[in-house]
Amino acid sequence: MKRLIGLFLFGVMAVSIACAQNTYVLLAGVSRYSDQKANLNSTTKDVKDIKTVFDNQPNTIVSIVTSKYANHDNIVKKLNAIIQLAKPEDKIMFFFSGHGGDGGFFTYEMRIFPYQELVAILSKAKTKQVFCFVDACHSGSASQVATGGSSWASEAKNITFMMGCRADEFSLENDWVGHGYFTKALLKGLRGMSDKNNDRKVTVKELFDYIYNDVTARTKKSRYVQHPQLIGPGSAYNTVLTKW
Repeated sequence: MKRLIGLFLFGVMAVSIACAQNTYVLLAGVSRYSDQKANLNSTTKDVKDIKTVFDNQPNTIVSIVTSKYANHDNIVKKLNAIIQLAKPEDKIMFFFSGHGGDGGFFTYEMRIFPYQELVAILSKAKTKQVFCFVDACHSGSASQVATGGSSWASEAKNITFMMGCRADEFSLENDWVGHGYFTKALLKGLRGMSDKNNDRKVTVKELFDYIYNDVTARTKKSRYVQHPQLIGPGSAYNTVLTKW
């Protein structure tokens, strides 16, 4: 009888785990590029510090790739692996910190990773809860792919982009804060400082409002003011990203 009860409980636990909502997170950052003149100071630290946030979230599987491992093919491989794993009820999150240009970000080998290609990969996901965060110059140019004027807009309809700046702006590191302005605000927001209604849950809209206000306030006197961008469906605004 005890054996039967034990087997029954094990089966219930297995079903519970299988049915749990999981969050799959891929964090990519390049501090050391193949062209050393392009090296950055804080991007690997960006990735490692964000990992500590998601490591404390339940049912969250985190992968990181940095510098030479954050090359184009490796990022594609890991994104495709996540696409295969994620169920309709799951979440997918992708973060990149490094150099960016018009229409994409630069991987380790200084190869542009077009936002169009990112959309093409992520649009294959079974889940409608897909979130991308990019701390790179000109990252707002993702809107050229994700909005209604683009032939890719329908593929991007379930993807929410939170970007460090407008298409014509730079997204800068700051040695004093130890991160890019965008990533520093992202970290604080995910840890609960963006929780406006104090329910200990951080939603997409709460997070973006906090990041926007923080980054614009810190850079308004700079020669390179930044305006973070939120690009994606309004239906995702109340999605909970972290709990604290």
